[in-house]
Amino acid sequence: MANLLRRLTLIALVCALTYFSSEPKWITERSFGRLDDGRDVRIFTLKNTQGTELEIMDLGATIVSLKTADANGNLADITTGFDNPRQYQAGAGYMGALVGRYANRIANGSFSLDGQEYSLAVNNGDNAIHGGIVGFDKKIWETSYDSNQSESTLSLTLISPDGEEGYPGTVSARVTYILNDQNQLVIDYSATTDAATVINLTQHAYFNLNGQGAGSILDHKIMINADQYTPVDSESIPTGEIASVTGTPLDFRSAKLIGRDIDDDHEQMQFGSGFDHNFIINNSGADEIAMAASVFSPTTGRTLTVYTDQPGMQFYTGNFLNGSLVGKQGAVYQRRNAFCLETQHYPDSPNKPNFPSTVLRPGEEYKTRTVFEFGVRN
Repeated sequence: MANLLRRLTLIALVCALTYFSSEPKWITERSFGRLDDGRDVRIFTLKNTQGTELEIMDLGATIVSLKTADANGNLADITTGFDNPRQYQAGAGYMGALVGRYANRIANGSFSLDGQEYSLAVNNGDNAIHGGIVGFDKKIWETSYDSNQSESTLSLTLISPDGEEGYPGTVSARVTYILNDQNQLVIDYSATTDAATVINLTQHAYFNLNGQGAGSILDHKIMINADQYTPVDSESIPTGEIASVTGTPLDFRSAKLIGRDIDDDHEQMQFGSGFDHNFIINNSGADEIAMAASVFSPTTGRTLTVYTDQPGMQFYTGNFLNGSLVGKQGAVYQRRNAFCLETQHYPDSPNKPNFPSTVLRPGEEYKTRTVFEFGVRN
C-alpha cells in the first residue's frame, strides 16, 4: 500500500510539472537593442488566446508592434514603428509612444498657474508639443509584469523631476497595458505630483488596419462619437471655440471613408492638411467610459473600437508623413499611411479657462482609462 501511494504521488507530481511547464508564456521579455549611450532597451511581448500579439518597449512605454487577425484569420502588424530603439530615440513622429507630460500643443510654450508663469521647451514652431524636447517618450521606464489565464499585464513607471522641460512639480507617472482575451488592449494611466502642475497623457500609436506598410488608410471607414470639436488656427492651436461638426467635413457621426472629405476646401482642413483635430466625445457623465470611435477596413475586415473616459480625442491622419521614415521590415511611411486616435484632454487647456482643467495638485491622483478593442466583420 505504501509503495502504491508513493507511486501515485510521483505520478501526480510529474503530471503537475508537465502541466505547468506546458502552459503558454503570455508575457516574455528580451533585449530590443542598445541606445547610443550603451543603455539596453527591453521589449515585452504580450499574447492572448485570440492570437493577438503586442510588443511594448521600456523606452517611452512604446507600442512597437501589434499583430491582430483579419477576417480570414491571418495575423498582421497594424501599427507603424521601427526595428531598433535608436530610431525611436532620434525622434520619429512619436510612433507608438506614451506621450507626456502634456500631450498635444501648448501655445507659445507657456502657461500661468496659481499666479506663476511657466516657460516650456518649445519644439513645434513657437509652441510646445507632446511634453517637450525630451518628453516621456524619450525616457526608459521601470517595468513589472504579470499574467493569468485571461489577461497579461505590463506596468511601467516613471519619475519626472520638478522643472523638467519647464513643467513644475515632481510627477510620478504609471501606465498599465492589459491585453485580455476579449481582444481588448486596456490602458490605465495614473499620476501624482508634489506641486501644482498640468498633465495630459496619451498613447500615440499609428494604425493601419490593412497592415503597417500597406499604404493608404483613406479606404478605412470611421465613425466618431462627437457632436462638437475644437477649431484651430493656422498653427493648430485651439481658438477656444467649441463648434458643431454639423455641415463640416469633421462630421463622422455616421461612418464614412476617411478619404471622402479629407481634401475639402474647408478652412479647418487646410490648417491641418487633413484631419488633425480634437473631437469632444459624447459622454453621459464625467469619468465614465464611452465609445469614442470605431474604424473598419473593408479590405481586411479588421475593426478597431476606442472607448475612453477622457473628454477629447485627437484624430490625426498622418498628414505630415512624407516618406522620410523607413520603418519595420523596410516599410516607407508616406503621407496618410496611418491614423492616430489619441484620447486626451483638449490641446492648450492650460491657456483656455473654458476647457476642462488639466491641473493636478498634491494629494490628488490623475487617473484615466482608454480601451482599444479589436475585431473583424465582413
